Amino acid sequence: MKNLTRRGFGKTLAGAAAAAAASASFPRIAIAQMVKAGLLRFPPNFVWGCSTAAYQIEGAVNEDGRKPSVWDTFSHTPGKTFQGETGDVADDSYHLYKEDVKLLKNLGVGGYRFSISWSRIFPDGTGQPNEKGLAYYQRVVDELLKNNIAPYITLFHWDLPQALPGGWQSRDTSQAFADYAGYISRQLSDRVGHFFTINEFTCFTDLSYKTGKFAPGLKLPDAQVNQIRHHAVLAHGLAVQAIRANAKSGTQIGLAENATVYVPVIESGEHIEAARRATREENAPFLTAVMEGRYTDGYLQREGANAPKVEAGDMKVISSPLDFVGLNVYTPEYVRADASPAGYTVEKRQSSYPRMASDWLYIGPEVMYWAVRNVSDIWKPKALYITENGCSADDVVTADGRIEDTDRVMYLRNHLTHLHRAASEGYPIKGYFLWSLMDNYEWADGYSKRFGLHYVDFKTQARTPKLSAEWYHEVISRNAVE
Repeated sequence: MKNLTRRGFGKTLAGAAAAAAASASFPRIAIAQMVKAGLLRFPPNFVWGCSTAAYQIEGAVNEDGRKPSVWDTFSHTPGKTFQGETGDVADDSYHLYKEDVKLLKNLGVGGYRFSISWSRIFPDGTGQPNEKGLAYYQRVVDELLKNNIAPYITLFHWDLPQALPGGWQSRDTSQAFADYAGYISRQLSDRVGHFFTINEFTCFTDLSYKTGKFAPGLKLPDAQVNQIRHHAVLAHGLAVQAIRANAKSGTQIGLAENATVYVPVIESGEHIEAARRATREENAPFLTAVMEGRYTDGYLQREGANAPKVEAGDMKVISSPLDFVGLNVYTPEYVRADASPAGYTVEKRQSSYPRMASDWLYIGPEVMYWAVRNVSDIWKPKALYITENGCSADDVVTADGRIEDTDRVMYLRNHLTHLHRAASEGYPIKGYFLWSLMDNYEWADGYSKRFGLHYVDFKTQARTPKLSAEWYHEVISRNAVE
């Protein structure tokens, strides 16, 4: 593989460098063998990993029986994505998956969270499964296991089959998703121990059917959007039940949600309580409904006649018990206590507030601690995973082929420091999946935003480890951050 190693990786113990070069893996840096008082160690058996999503990396959109998803249609619609860019090729991981598993192995990860393209398995959303599509994911799983990397599968990461009538506007889509989830878990749970039903509700409901930023790009009235939200959480609950009915005993089931994280402006009792209140109420349509089996009174009152129509038994299904909760954590909102009926107010950010390359990605490392603490204090899940955390950066390849993404290292180091705080206080955090393994198709932003540990030349598909890959390898090898 081209450009697999970094010059900075050569500063190693004599002899180790030659072995590392031969195996194209990251060598151990001498300092990693030293005991340091300043290391913040994570619990034994903590899972370090990376995350990706099917449409963002696979390409091969017309191969082996796959039919279009809503993102294929959307990205080919003029004006919808940056410079009209599509995921037709992306990282070509459909063909290069073995090389990508090597990247994971070189990092030393214990787990890899990736999603399955629903329309590879059921090209029309329902009906007869596509054996060639399933065979691809079987090959990926086998390759991971051969390299001692545990697969963590996400069943839905936004790429809804285009053929499903009405998309998420239809309640039938919720049942179709459950059927798909049951089939996948029946086929793969002999080798896959963890399944995530759905990734980030708001991104394929509100951003897709309310603001129109994401596929299918609709701008519907509130009553219809609220019903779409309900269909989404219902799909999750039905999928949990379908997986339990079809998967091998002991299979772990959860979801990956980008719940809005509320951080107290000051860590005093009243503001901490305000952050808890905000977490529960502001996430009412999604995580709160899943964890409690009801919509909050505040949500229903705010929506009034636009509130979702709930059929008998829906909320019990939606709140089907989970083995873990996955949290995608990027950026905070800050709250303070006040005398309003809600008991909190969300602070407006100053114009000087720092952010990364993406305009939405504000930097507030304490978000990691409060994501874990708020969810744990309110709902007490059995286990938690950070299923995404990372950042875009304006990566530049130097004249000698290096990518010195010190800003990404800064972002990651500070977030992991706060994750360690949560772990040290006894919250049930079991693992961390960095977003992302490599630069990829960043949805409506096309290829303009890079989130990867590995730089991808999208013309040649060469993958080059960045400084952040070297840094993450060190974190994993020590099971600690400093």
